Amino acid sequence: MKFFKDFKRFFNYVVFAAKAELKSEVADSFLSWLWWFLDPLLYMLVYSFIAVVVFKSGVKYFPVFVFLGLNTWQFFSKTVKASVKLVSAKKNIVTKVYVPKFMFVFEKIGVYGFKMIIANLLVVVTMIGYHVPLTWRVVWIIPISLVLVIVTFGISTIIMHFGVFVEDLLNVITVILQLGFYLSGIFYSIESIGKNIVGRVPEPYGSLLVKVNPMALLITDLRRVLLYGENPHWLMLIAWTVAGLLMSLVGVKIIYKFENSYVKVI
Repeated sequence: MKFFKDFKRFFNYVVFAAKAELKSEVADSFLSWLWWFLDPLLYMLVYSFIAVVVFKSGVKYFPVFVFLGLNTWQFFSKTVKASVKLVSAKKNIVTKVYVPKFMFVFEKIGVYGFKMIIANLLVVVTMIGYHVPLTWRVVWIIPISLVLVIVTFGISTIIMHFGVFVEDLLNVITVILQLGFYLSGIFYSIESIGKNIVGRVPEPYGSLLVKVNPMALLITDLRRVLLYGENPHWLMLIAWTVAGLLMSLVGVKIIYKFENSYVKVI
């Protein structure tokens, strides 16, 4: 109950802070907000060139395939990485007024979530350009995106707490995220998807990786429902929803318990 009361009370702060951060990012840029489109577009072009031209990938709708994976991963990885030093980055606020520290994570989710939505508008444009046929299963992007937010919040809150006390945690998280990038199937398919895609990871390891790696699961399922008209892994989505909620519960409880000591450390 305290969590929900604090979320309602400080929600306006999250909106204001997220808007301020987005504006500050492009304040001194010549292209301004256009970088929110150009950044994911250029990444997509680079990975598409490497996979299609260099490695001769025959994946159907490959630019869209990469775009979906990249946008999803960027939201998750940037939020998690930013959470490591989030409390110290907000030192001016933490030392002067009380804000529940998990609200800082919601702020980052708002910033990178907005960027992901902008980037996914380019996904829609690319899908139209490649004449990707849509089915009614496209509606499943809503629960898949919700699971993404829950898991990201849960992991980020726990990492944010330990980031206050462990100085070298950022280096460890950077390495883990780099490994996670290659194990999440950003520019290849981990498991087979119907008759369209042949999985690059031999079975049963491909299916196992999708089960134990939430990002591999979410990226695969987004491709299933948007590109190939297939159902997501419902049981695994439910399992990771529960896991994400449990991680969120643990993270929030730890923050409530120790947040008064953060000022002494930073």
